[in-house]
Amino acid sequence: MTSTFTWPVRVYYEDTDAGGVVYYANYLKFYERARTEMLRALDFHQDQLIAERQIIFVVRSVQVEYLIPARFNEQLQISADIGLLKSASMVFEQKIMRDQDLLSTATVRIGCLDSETMRPKKIPENLLLTLRQ
Repeated sequence: MTSTFTWPVRVYYEDTDAGGVVYYANYLKFYERARTEMLRALDFHQDQLIAERQIIFVVRSVQVEYLIPARFNEQLQISADIGLLKSASMVFEQKIMRDQDLLSTATVRIGCLDSETMRPKKIPENLLLTLRQ
């Protein structure tokens, strides 16, 4: 599998709730950004995959643990690791860190679908090979 990918995220005021901490649903956005940027770093752009291969990646399930709150203006590191890779799905193991503090963990199951039929479709072989390296 690929090595751990990390993506920096700055917490903006719009990410926080009335208590000044990151609103729980926004952690999902941070996790999504890291997965998207991981694919981009591997030279797989989701808009091109839709246009050229008629595939989209969709979240099938998410399990999130919230351990320590993130706050406005903090710099976070969002990681993405592939824990399981199948022909038409993958499972990401993700973390949100602030320096050495583990703030949140997530297990995200992703499915590959045909963008027209919305039915499962195999992940392109070149992407599978790249993700397995």
